[in-house]
Amino acid sequence: MEEFHKVRRLPPYVFEQVNRLKAGARARGADIIDLGMGNPDLPTPQAIVDKLCDVVRDPRTHRYSASRGIPGLRRAQASYYARRFGVKLDPETQVVATLGSKEGFANMAQAITAPGDVVLCPNPTYPIHAFGFIMSGGVIRSMQAEPDDRFIPALERAVRHSIPKPLALILNYPSNPTAYLATLDFYKDVVAFARKHDIIILSDLAYAEIYFDGTPPPSVLQIPGAMDVAVEFTSMSKTYSMPGWRMGFAVGNERLIAALARVKSYLDYGAFTPIQVAATAALNSDGSEIEEVRSVYHRRRDVLVESFARAGWQVPAPPATMFAWATIPEPFRHLGSLEFSKLLVEQADVAVAPGVGFGEHGDDYVRIALVENEHRIRQAARNLKRFFATAPEASEKVIPLAASR
Repeated sequence: MEEFHKVRRLPPYVFEQVNRLKAGARARGADIIDLGMGNPDLPTPQAIVDKLCDVVRDPRTHRYSASRGIPGLRRAQASYYARRFGVKLDPETQVVATLGSKEGFANMAQAITAPGDVVLCPNPTYPIHAFGFIMSGGVIRSMQAEPDDRFIPALERAVRHSIPKPLALILNYPSNPTAYLATLDFYKDVVAFARKHDIIILSDLAYAEIYFDGTPPPSVLQIPGAMDVAVEFTSMSKTYSMPGWRMGFAVGNERLIAALARVKSYLDYGAFTPIQVAATAALNSDGSEIEEVRSVYHRRRDVLVESFARAGWQVPAPPATMFAWATIPEPFRHLGSLEFSKLLVEQADVAVAPGVGFGEHGDDYVRIALVENEHRIRQAARNLKRFFATAPEASEKVIPLAASR
């Protein structure tokens, strides 16, 4: 039977191949150290859980909620933007609660995309950035992911050679999977370009609070005039260790937020009200929970970089996010990221995410998630060291150090 049109447009889900190998290995009794999926292992802070439990006892909160988000939650998100970025938002017209930033991106794509619309998307990037638009009938034109001095010339070429003119540009800094960071100067140039060419900016800022070195990552909405063209998506999944709660936000341009809210009103009634109330309490807290989450990932990052280097794999220290983006060691690079990832599961009991799952320009890399504790990360390094020493692909006992770009 022929596959449905939208399903045909989606490539094979490469992560599923690694997941099947993991499941099979575990069924055989293997102890797989899973550094693949970015699924936070830290518990949600107790104060947030306690708030949920208090509110859920009230049967009035069990009814349908508000698709846009309850007023108190939207006000709390606006207050967070004012404190963190100095950005003023109207919670009535410029803030929508979403079922995680992933759902927000997908529904925004449905709201604004006509068949054949061109969307500029970094490559590699988080899959929903591209496939939310592909499923909505759009056409993806790949852009470089690194926010350096080549970015604006690449934008100019994309506008010059795209028919029709691009509808939107996707930004993601701190980036998943690469951990690239953007500066306010970069955002200033991009906003000026987008306003000149009437291009929508969709910024994924899910990792705004997971940073380790230097200045906190900025928001594109800090740039004067950005509100004319931009919407930004954030998530509570990583910041507050709430991935299963499915709570995120879209904020920014009123016209775009209204379009997203209208689409959502046909699709959902919003998150369960007690979840929204608990999320409100989290956003209105003193931020100590965020500091603790950040410090845990910071320690894990340092342990991973140090222990993997001793194993013979030089992994660049990510300045932000909960991921390291590592070049495949040279003796294995000819395999590509999917086959290398499968090999690690089968022979080292370590799972990572193949870079090709984030775009074809990621195929020389794997993404390593900081979702196991420090002891388990060191164990993964020991497993890798044994694997590197015995793998037939390795020409020497110690793998040459392979640095990311």
